[in-house]
Amino acid sequence: MKFDILTLFPDMFHAVLGQSIIGRAAVKGILEINAHQIRDYTKNKQKQVDDSPYGGGKGMVMQVQPIYDCFKAVTEGLAKKPYVIYMSPQGKVLTQKKALKLSKLSHLVILCGHYEGVDQRVLDEIVDEEISIGDYVLTGGELPAMVLVDTVSRLVEGVLSDEECFTNESHFNGLLEYPQYTKPREILGRNVPEVLLNGHHAEIEKFRRKKAVEATALKRPDLLRKAKLTEEEKTFISYLKTK
Repeated sequence: MKFDILTLFPDMFHAVLGQSIIGRAAVKGILEINAHQIRDYTKNKQKQVDDSPYGGGKGMVMQVQPIYDCFKAVTEGLAKKPYVIYMSPQGKVLTQKKALKLSKLSHLVILCGHYEGVDQRVLDEIVDEEISIGDYVLTGGELPAMVLVDTVSRLVEGVLSDEECFTNESHFNGLLEYPQYTKPREILGRNVPEVLLNGHHAEIEKFRRKKAVEATALKRPDLLRKAKLTEEEKTFISYLKTK
């Protein structure tokens, strides 16, 4: 899968996305992640990429020309326009379901805004979707873009060692993940639950499912509206509410 990121701070991506699982997947050729400097496409000596907003107001707005020319250079010669995402607090909040859908695409272009935002005309021209990582505002779209690349990349076939690495995780099936334990068996006066030590896989899966339902009911009950629950699990949730 290929990611082309349009940004004023490409070095931020080299430092973060070149590490760990995502970095190794890029070395293997499973992922291709490119960060393009929008400022390189300005047509003025000052390398200016922004200007004051029409109608007045605080701050500066990123201009159409350098963004559009950067996009055209990145997509030149392609038979098909890639899917373009603008990282924006006005977009729909990123979910695991959305990340899975995006992971099926072969090419994403991600635009990172800065300052007070981007001239609406270039958004209307090239952007297919606006995505937010939460209901808050950051100084730029770089950190959200890294989050998007990371969460989408790990769902691409071959990036993780096995599909089960993400199908049992929080949010994938509508529930939070069950608690995890490792060695030693006892520490801080607390023991690993005995069911995880007996080697009975059916009992382990039943225990983990119950703990996932419990964690979701206690921490994120809003997620339960969309989760597929058995009648027994619904009864268990009702019991938890009384506690």
